[in-house]
Amino acid sequence: ATGPRQNNSVFYEIRTYDIKPSKMKEFVEMINKYIHLRTAHSELVGFWSAELGAMNKVVHIWKYDNFAQRTAVRHALANDNDWQGKFISAALPLMEKQHNEVAYLVPWCQLGKPPKEGGVYEWVTFQMKPGGPALWGEAFRAAISAHINTGYTKLIGVFHTEYGLLNTVHVIWWNESPDHRAAGRHSAHEDARVVAAVRDSVRFLESQKNMLLIPLQCSPLK
Repeated sequence: ATGPRQNNSVFYEIRTYDIKPSKMKEFVEMINKYIHLRTAHSELVGFWSAELGAMNKVVHIWKYDNFAQRTAVRHALANDNDWQGKFISAALPLMEKQHNEVAYLVPWCQLGKPPKEGGVYEWVTFQMKPGGPALWGEAFRAAISAHINTGYTKLIGVFHTEYGLLNTVHVIWWNESPDHRAAGRHSAHEDARVVAAVRDSVRFLESQKNMLLIPLQCSPLK
């Protein structure tokens, strides 16, 4: 394991697909139409398209109780004629690239929900220095908590990779709108508590990137 995690075997598979630019609208329409065939097999946490920070990209998260469940689900999907025939065969030609990761929620975070529908999600990926939470966990948590305490944003989840690029942490925030997020960020940057916490945390940071995501119609997190 790459570090402390929730006291159970639940994990999340994060899938990122790059869609051909001319096929994005078609892909989203297919997802909304046929996703029920996929969710019949396992739980979908959220499904988003990138609006800023990336283009023609979708991100979706699936929850599994353990690896045995995932193996059984993947086997069932491979033999699901409706899923394979109605979606997979038509969707694959629309994609340029697929990427997946396995991640756990960090022990101090429970998966949250937005206070209402209609907002936007910010997906921030931190590449931390090798060593895991034993090295940077406390400082990272303090930086996240400092942003939460400003009150301008809602934390949805903090995920730490187990398969994929290690020492990667994905943080998902919810905001009412891009403008609300921008105003909150400006205020946070002038908050001495946030500045101090971030300054301590970035000692362990190698890189950082973010995306503004819009939930699809079919997404449980909206």
